[in-house]
Amino acid sequence: MSVVNPFLTCSQIKNKPFLLPHPLKNKFPISQFPQFTPTSTTKLPYPSSSISAILTHEDDKTTLKSFNFKGYMLEKANSVNKALEQAVSLQEPLKIHESMRYSLLAGGKRVRPMLCIAACELVGGLESTAMPSACAVEMIHTMSLMHDDLPFMDNDDLRRGKPTNHKIFGEDVTVLAGDALLAFSFEHMAVATKGVSSDRIVRAIGELAKCIGCEGLVAGQVVDICSEGDSNVGLDHLEFIHVHKTAALLEGSVVLGAILGGGSDEEVEKLRKFARCIGLLFQVVDDILDVTKSSQELGKTAGKDLLADKTTYPKLIGIEKSREFAEKLNREAQEQLDGFDPHKAAPLIALANYIAYRDN
Repeated sequence: MSVVNPFLTCSQIKNKPFLLPHPLKNKFPISQFPQFTPTSTTKLPYPSSSISAILTHEDDKTTLKSFNFKGYMLEKANSVNKALEQAVSLQEPLKIHESMRYSLLAGGKRVRPMLCIAACELVGGLESTAMPSACAVEMIHTMSLMHDDLPFMDNDDLRRGKPTNHKIFGEDVTVLAGDALLAFSFEHMAVATKGVSSDRIVRAIGELAKCIGCEGLVAGQVVDICSEGDSNVGLDHLEFIHVHKTAALLEGSVVLGAILGGGSDEEVEKLRKFARCIGLLFQVVDDILDVTKSSQELGKTAGKDLLADKTTYPKLIGIEKSREFAEKLNREAQEQLDGFDPHKAAPLIALANYIAYRDN
């Protein structure tokens, strides 16, 4: 009897066939799963004894010392916020645009747009080239949050420290505003992207559509909904959900940037593996935060996965093993950046560490 390894490598994650005829076939007890335990000879990309809210590390010691990550985050977030403000202006019909802007411009870390821009610049492209796509992925991410928070989905009242969209505009307007953001994201990519061949733009649009459709985010969301309260959910099932639901849009963000920046097929695929790892890493950390942080610290309702009886990594393998899995995913992700210019790779390395060590 074969056992699914909860600590898969990036290559294994990428090459696994994510078909879902019977997602509940994995019913092995946790005791049968091999555990990853760092030894004295295990090479980690950061110290293992420092204090952190989630994992263990010392700030900024895993990136190039000359790279100012905080400054980079502020600069890119400001650029993205300005571009989003200009892209979705307040116009008639006012109600729908107010709803769109309420959630789109509510703040947030802008991790997905930054990944898109950083990947584009890594392969030789410009920020201006990636910005329409960076805005597009943030529009789609915002749409997914708006719909996720609805009463018939996750039923949440708080998002980014503010009342959720449907609490202000009503459920009907929220659904339509999310739909509008989704449609406009593709229009914006197609119309506003400059200095890139039509072939690459079409390829990028196809990638984005795939990562959010029934082979991506939607697939993960549907399986997640169907899995609530099911005690038979195992690690392979949970991985399917998160590689699709959470990792797909992060993967799309990176791949779009690489394609539009002029990356070779080899470079695009290396960055795809990088993104797949940090996408799963994002969700593992999210699961940890949900049970270790307060609503005030998170800016959203804490403990909602527990209340909804959802299967999470801490629930299946415990918090410590979840932290170890996050460490492994971060290390695997950064290995994909070997061979790139280290100075140009610094933002992606720092973003991977930021995802691993964030506290909200």
